[in-house]
Amino acid sequence: MKNSLKVHAALLVVALIYAANYSISKDVMPRYMGPFALVLLRVVGATVFFGVLSRLVAPHDRIQGRPDQLRAVACGVLGIGLNQLLFFSGLNLTSPINASLIQTIAPVVTVLASAVLLGEKLTLPRLLGIGLAASGAASIILSRGPVAAGGQDGLLGNVYILLNATAFGIYLVLVMPLMRKYHPFTVLARIFLVGAVLAVPAGWQQIQQPDYASFPASIWAAIAYMVICLTILAYLLNNWALKYASPSLLGAYIYLQPALAVLIAVALGKDALTWSKALQALLIFAGVFLVSRKPRQPAPAAVPLEPVQD
Repeated sequence: MKNSLKVHAALLVVALIYAANYSISKDVMPRYMGPFALVLLRVVGATVFFGVLSRLVAPHDRIQGRPDQLRAVACGVLGIGLNQLLFFSGLNLTSPINASLIQTIAPVVTVLASAVLLGEKLTLPRLLGIGLAASGAASIILSRGPVAAGGQDGLLGNVYILLNATAFGIYLVLVMPLMRKYHPFTVLARIFLVGAVLAVPAGWQQIQQPDYASFPASIWAAIAYMVICLTILAYLLNNWALKYASPSLLGAYIYLQPALAVLIAVALGKDALTWSKALQALLIFAGVFLVSRKPRQPAPAAVPLEPVQD
């Protein structure tokens, strides 16, 4: 019971961290700092943290063999480098609600990637779910509602978030074998290091542009939040919870994150919830629900049941 409460608490904290980020990031970008500069700070900070932590916790654990090395590079490129560069570029241009809803289709991409890469079967309900989620996401991407001021390209921002969700969905399929074979901190240290190879050159120019002396305390707090809470704490809690959480429980928190993001964005005046966005969210949620349901396995014939242990 205690462990179950801890899992719920960890997943709730992670959902709140990610949900709040959609609005907090908008305070920093683009007025004080560019999106690539934020990514540089996040990735370099996490690279140092997980590099040190992996040496302390699992000093003799190493990713070995050419296939695993290549897989780790792919995970670092997709799950860290491209994922974060695309996400912050997209969030810089689009609204918090649009970004949070579009990113929810990542589980749909994961199922499609599993079908292509692992040969998993696509059932009729899952195909229907993919269609529903895709129609909801396409409706958001193509909508031309008000976004951030300054003539920013909301359509381009929505496309960036879609590509971000796609990269992250494929990453989830690729990283699972590594997480099962090596210590999580060993994997995180390596993939963040690979991500830093992309993030540092991409953000080097933007990191030199801001007038840091003019930053108010609230902006420094927001940057610290994104580096410490969003990058390090969220990854730690998520990896711990994944050991104990069921797929259905993880699915429930997939829906909670955008709902919290909407509430936070509306409460802070960063965005407005309209009936069209509510309908788009309903399409995506229904699609993700159908996709996330595992196909029923045929019951084995003439196999005696064993007592279940609590």
